[in-house]
Amino acid sequence: MKITVISRDERHLADLMRLLRARSPSDEIDQLVGGVGRTAALNDDQLPDVLIIDRPHTDDDDLDQLERFSAQHPNIACVALCIDQDPQFLLRAMRAGVREVLPSPVTSSALYPALERIGEKLERRGQTSGKVLAFISCKGGSGATFLATNLGYALAASGKQKVALIDINLQFGDASLFVSDHKPLATLSDVAQQIHRLDPSFLASSMLSITPNYGVLAAPSDPAHANDVKPDHVDAILKLARRQYDFVLLDVGRSLDAVSIRALDHADLIFPILQTTLPYIRDSKRLLNVFRSLEYGKEKIQLIVNRHDKNSEIRLKDLESAFDAEIAFTIPNNYDSAAASVNQGVPVLQLEPNAPISQSLAELARKLSGEAAPVQQGGWLARLRARK
Repeated sequence: MKITVISRDERHLADLMRLLRARSPSDEIDQLVGGVGRTAALNDDQLPDVLIIDRPHTDDDDLDQLERFSAQHPNIACVALCIDQDPQFLLRAMRAGVREVLPSPVTSSALYPALERIGEKLERRGQTSGKVLAFISCKGGSGATFLATNLGYALAASGKQKVALIDINLQFGDASLFVSDHKPLATLSDVAQQIHRLDPSFLASSMLSITPNYGVLAAPSDPAHANDVKPDHVDAILKLARRQYDFVLLDVGRSLDAVSIRALDHADLIFPILQTTLPYIRDSKRLLNVFRSLEYGKEKIQLIVNRHDKNSEIRLKDLESAFDAEIAFTIPNNYDSAAASVNQGVPVLQLEPNAPISQSLAELARKLSGEAAPVQQGGWLARLRARK
């Protein structure tokens, strides 16, 4: 959360800042010395999620100014810290838009639960935005990273969706190389190490920009930095990313550990990627059993068969029977186009938009976003009209 504290007493202000920083390193905390009138100096980028007012003065017009501020910014939660909590003051504070009235000086046992309640409301409000899609390899070489990165490009191609891809493959992630030949300026471990700075602008600036509406947060460049990323960091980053992007794609890699499982917990849909060979079938069954033990519902797991060949000895019906699950989507075997894309670091839809694999990824993007297929200008209707 983004929290701003206002107090006329600098000693109280310092105590409050210590309490708030001890509560959560991922919160962004600012301070203002003075009365509620100081809120007039806040610009749009500085507006907090929570405004804490230490000992507002009823005789200094604080509550009247707070009421005007709350009317202009109804989504900001206001917390008042007061010595006196007589019924008349509580009524005025409620009318001014105060959500919580706590004793002053405040203790962690009173302040932290109040912030938790506010945080839960903010989270519920943010859940109406972006979808989190996780891609995981059933076996090495499945093509999960290629599909995740190129699907991100396909989702962003219309210009209507804001898309982020986060590389959770902490030790050997190379997702950024699949869609760009530029070196990332920052990685997931850099963000984790500065989690106290986490806000929309910091997250966006840490991403490698592929298009104006598609960014990639790269995995650590050195496997030794994998331990910098903790499950709590994943929580904070994904909660923020969900509010800022229409789609958040996760390249999970293949290993299942505390960090990757926490990421999968956040996912609306998980896409295990497999191919039609017996080793993939064996490892896919193992992975699906793990997902069942984690109590992920069937509707959350969407199997994708990559490099699908309609003439394969193993049919899709055989896979569905083996897994007791439907195959959600297939990606055709188009090795030459995929290899050229990977070797050049250019999205396959940009490099070869008419290739079968590009058309398939565009179709999957439309399915996920609900966008209609583009009208083909050169179709039979256009030719018929041209003859008239």
